[in-house]
Amino acid sequence: MKTKYILPLFLIIQILFLKVIAFFPEFIEYYYSNGLYLFSSKILRISLGIFPFSIGDLLYGILIFFILKWFWNKRKSWKTNWKNNSLTILSYLSVVYFSFHLLWGLNYYREPLFEKMNIQKDYSDAQLLDFTQKLILKTNAIHSQITPNDSLKVVFPYTQDTVYKMNVISYHNLAQKHTFFEFKHLSSKPSIISLPLTYMGFGGYLNPFTNESQVNYKIPMVHFPFVSAHEMAHQLGYGSESECNFIGFLASVKNENLYFKYAGYSYALRYCLGNWQMRDEKVFKKLLKTIHPGIIKNYQESDAFWKSYQSPIETAFHVFYDRFLKINQQQDGIDSYSKFLNLLINYKEEI
Repeated sequence: MKTKYILPLFLIIQILFLKVIAFFPEFIEYYYSNGLYLFSSKILRISLGIFPFSIGDLLYGILIFFILKWFWNKRKSWKTNWKNNSLTILSYLSVVYFSFHLLWGLNYYREPLFEKMNIQKDYSDAQLLDFTQKLILKTNAIHSQITPNDSLKVVFPYTQDTVYKMNVISYHNLAQKHTFFEFKHLSSKPSIISLPLTYMGFGGYLNPFTNESQVNYKIPMVHFPFVSAHEMAHQLGYGSESECNFIGFLASVKNENLYFKYAGYSYALRYCLGNWQMRDEKVFKKLLKTIHPGIIKNYQESDAFWKSYQSPIETAFHVFYDRFLKINQQQDGIDSYSKFLNLLINYKEEI
């Protein structure tokens, strides 16, 4: 067999392998997520965490430059040499696809947290209402401890670098109850591409090739502890967006700092309110009246921020990311972000 066919053929083998391995989540959980991945992610976070800027973002920039350069150089010979050019593209895709799954992507196939933590999946309207009311009480109480009156919005007092370091404490506290959430070797950084991320509608992402947690530095600071904790959950090897929302929430509220607790509780409450707005408008409006006006102002501030960056880019990227998630074991696609309420409502411990 000619060598130019090896890597394209290997790409097909990888795709078939993933189709099979999806039926063995316990195998992935034990040998990869709690085995090989712990070793590789540790090395990446220790070696790259010392840099204050994102190595991953720089690598993406360099990669895009060379891709565009390659296509430009091949523009005249594309029709006459389309077969070899196509094989070259497939070869590079094969290498990237392998690296992605080796360094992080196999975590998409690990044992779900529902099973690992023995949490039920479904909940009733009555359970959702009870949980929403509890969140309102907790969020109101914390808001009252932070602000002198209930009409003032919360103004976050810490820098982003401080948040990264304090989130390690959040995870340390969480690990006292669940040891598998222990986080070591901080490698969280402001993303160089925060402006594009904002137009795409994202607060951050994990670079799977460098294991750096990239956080959009432009987002409202009141949500920063939760968003950065969410990305750190990805670093722990959790691929599901709903699971990372769940873990990020638990980490935030386990921090003794009131601002971190507020970030977690208010974020979860926002999801509950959005759920009720779709389910029952009357219940939604009734619940809204019981929330401190200052909390609503924080929500309005966040809404205004994201609306100011709305564009066709966001819609297009969400369609792409929705498809990406569905390919990678998340059948609900981008809607899986809100599925963390299933975990929260049925979580047996006091939150």
